[in-house]
Amino acid sequence: MPNALEVIGLEDLGIVRVRGVDAVRFLQGQLSNDVARLGAGDSILAGYHNPQGRTIALLRLVQWDADPATPGDILAVVPRELAGVVASRLAKFVLRAKVKVADESAAWRVTGIVDVEPAAVARGAQGTGGADGTGPRELPSSVSAQAHSDGAVFVRVGDEPARWLVISPADAPDPMSGYAVGDRQTWLRLDIAAGQPQVYAATSEEFVAQMLNLDVLNAIAFDKGCYTGQEVIARAHYRGRVKRRMQRFVSRDACHLSPGDSGQLAGGRTFKVVLATQLAGGRCEFLAVAPLVGAAHDEAATTPPATTVADQVSLPYSLPD
Repeated sequence: MPNALEVIGLEDLGIVRVRGVDAVRFLQGQLSNDVARLGAGDSILAGYHNPQGRTIALLRLVQWDADPATPGDILAVVPRELAGVVASRLAKFVLRAKVKVADESAAWRVTGIVDVEPAAVARGAQGTGGADGTGPRELPSSVSAQAHSDGAVFVRVGDEPARWLVISPADAPDPMSGYAVGDRQTWLRLDIAAGQPQVYAATSEEFVAQMLNLDVLNAIAFDKGCYTGQEVIARAHYRGRVKRRMQRFVSRDACHLSPGDSGQLAGGRTFKVVLATQLAGGRCEFLAVAPLVGAAHDEAATTPPATTVADQVSLPYSLPD
């Protein structure tokens, strides 16, 4: 079914590579998720936080070496603008661990693929190669599953429509050549519709993990050992309701919003943008951290932010009460 998949270049995403026999143990002490769950068939989403529990970056971890006996070659997908920062900060904690951390963004190609004809690409379908015979013969069928094929790793990152990340060496043939090419904004709109956050330089260290719904998105393991920021994140989980969380909105009028922008909704709730995209007519759809409905509003700032008239749109998952 050569026309069922659409390829989207994700050149703004980079790769931090963590290699060595202690790679899993090292990352276990740095990230919010249980890195021991990472395997040849499973990727994980994890947060990298500062001691105050605020998210420095979100990392999609994949095991590059498909041999489960050698799990010490891990690729972390992050925004390219943060890859150097993440690699540098992680490297400071290596100490005596047998591990190397490096920003290898220039050495890798990150691509997104979208099932634009859901009926044509069944879960786990065979024969989805491109028009020139390249591309995967089988794609992971469940979210977070990964598979190695054609010198690349394929990671399922979404449903409705199904989406995958493809990671391959930049100097190797592109495993996704021969497919229709899509627009980067399409991927962004799908991230927003799925309620999948991202952290950029403008929002790094702005949000505590639960504000980005990382607990709902299975990016936090509350039963693992210590990691940077754990005390704050665990306290928010066990001792009280998180009053500010990421929610989805669509503006009623034309506006332009970018990650890190602040504003105030018509009802008085203040917000900070996580992701945003333009819609037809100039309206904006966005994910933003704001007080939950019914929670106490922020105290008025000395200079109130501009008011954005927007309607709240449901997420495909439920937020804790």
